[in-house]
Amino acid sequence: MPQIRYRDEEISVQSRIGGYVILVGIAACVLLGMTVLFGSWYTVDQTERGVLLRNGAVVGVAQPGLGFKLPMIDGVTKISVKTSTYTWDKMNSYSFDQQPADLKVSVTFRISPEKVSDLYGRFGSIETALNQVVSPVVNQQVKVVFGRYTAVRAIQERGALNTSIKDAITATLKDDPMIIIESVQLENIDFSQNYLHSIEQRMLAEVEVQKLQQNAEREKVQAQITVTQATAKANAIRAEAEAQADAIKLRGEAEASAIRARGGALGDNPRLVELVQAEKWDGKLPVTMVPGGATPFVSVK
Repeated sequence: MPQIRYRDEEISVQSRIGGYVILVGIAACVLLGMTVLFGSWYTVDQTERGVLLRNGAVVGVAQPGLGFKLPMIDGVTKISVKTSTYTWDKMNSYSFDQQPADLKVSVTFRISPEKVSDLYGRFGSIETALNQVVSPVVNQQVKVVFGRYTAVRAIQERGALNTSIKDAITATLKDDPMIIIESVQLENIDFSQNYLHSIEQRMLAEVEVQKLQQNAEREKVQAQITVTQATAKANAIRAEAEAQADAIKLRGEAEASAIRARGGALGDNPRLVELVQAEKWDGKLPVTMVPGGATPFVSVK
């Protein structure tokens, strides 16, 4: 009887083990089915492109939207194609006059959507491409271009310097169209404090010289104005004197002509004086008369 009981217990244990195996198998099948189900599709955002891989090899580029792939065989690596900015915070360089400077340069770029498979095949990621392609070019061209400018000129012609750096970087990368450079910004130039102080003093001296030049020009203009005013006044006085002299001359000539005319008239008519006196007489006789005097305007013949 004890042997029969042991055999029954052994059969019971085997049955339970078999049930566990079946449950594990079912769970594995469910897990495998879910993996196949959820691993057969993918989505790519509008700002991305997907590099479609089959057993690790690039077989295509996935466009934005929903896509399907072979589970556990195909894979999708997403590459961003949106505009991004990479910044070099402290890039040491020297100006044309051997002044050391720390430059802060920002490069705005994007990955060409048509070249994402080439980028992945060569570098595997955007960061690696930047470190191996863009960063060396930026470091080289910034130092070359900045070395053509003196420190003073770099400060005074900041816009032209920035444009020259962008043109140099773009021209160097034009044969590698995977990375499109949109803009380059020279954000800051840090010279040594001693040099900045010397520049400040030089600027102050130049401002003082310009101020003195402006004062000299102003005084020159004032002197010219004074001379002009004095000349105008002298001309006015001269013109007035000439006008008065001409008036006196004309008045004298008129009086002389009148005297000559009157003399001629008297010569032609001796009694013209009596006529004038008669015309001027008011008709009244003198109140007092000198004895033996003649009565005015009365001719007794």
